[in-house]
Amino acid sequence: MSNLLSVEDICYRIISTNIFGRKKSEKEILKNISFQLEHGKILGITGESGSGKTTLAKIIAGLLPYSSGKIIFNLLGELQKTKISPVQILFQNNKEILNPFRKVNDLIEEAIFIKTQNKKNIKVDKKNLLDSVNFPEYLWNCKAFELSGGEQQRVALARVLAVKPELLILDEPFSAQDAESQLNFLNLFKKINKNYGIAIICIAHNMSILKKLCNDIIIMYKGKIVEKGNTDTIFSEPAHSYTKFLLKADSFKLTYEELKIEFEKFNTHG
Repeated sequence: MSNLLSVEDICYRIISTNIFGRKKSEKEILKNISFQLEHGKILGITGESGSGKTTLAKIIAGLLPYSSGKIIFNLLGELQKTKISPVQILFQNNKEILNPFRKVNDLIEEAIFIKTQNKKNIKVDKKNLLDSVNFPEYLWNCKAFELSGGEQQRVALARVLAVKPELLILDEPFSAQDAESQLNFLNLFKKINKNYGIAIICIAHNMSILKKLCNDIIIMYKGKIVEKGNTDTIFSEPAHSYTKFLLKADSFKLTYEELKIEFEKFNTHG
């Protein structure tokens, strides 16, 4: 299977200047990030908070300019002929995505029209979209602020799917959810990947969920990729000490002393 996305030596730096516009300092957020994602595959990205995961996602989606490197898309669908981005992000905070005072009906129909510029089959398309994310019909006339967090997330996901992206980026989609909700969304993302053929990049801290969802996993630490590979291999034969640390922490097998030692080691040596 061919690659949908190739990321080659991407770096991202923040340069601060003084009042005269002269360079004062430079901070490197991402350091020589390289990986590939095949069409229709699911890639997990994990690591500590502040490791650069969301920054990388925004760069891939074109929301942030990178300092150096190259990003290559090999698109299959009609998106390459339109102005609609082939990459869509489902952000962690849906309240910033959805207008709280607009009805679900209007939000979804607007998204469909942006893609098709045709109102002929919009009712049918809307039903198919909302059904695909398991959003109940009795809530279609509700305004966004009247919905629960999980319901808002399903509406936001339906809006993203309406423009038929080739790559969907999920930014911490399982945070602040109970175990049952996490499982429901896990199965939903797998169904979307299968039924729509959309490649997915999932950013998450929960290694157990990534194991069930992803074909491949990338481990990031302090703006660098420290390990990447097939999910089964990452979990059965982790090569990097930080990957081993994350797996042990995720299974709650770390003692306080082990946690303290590992924390000091990684912050000393990087």
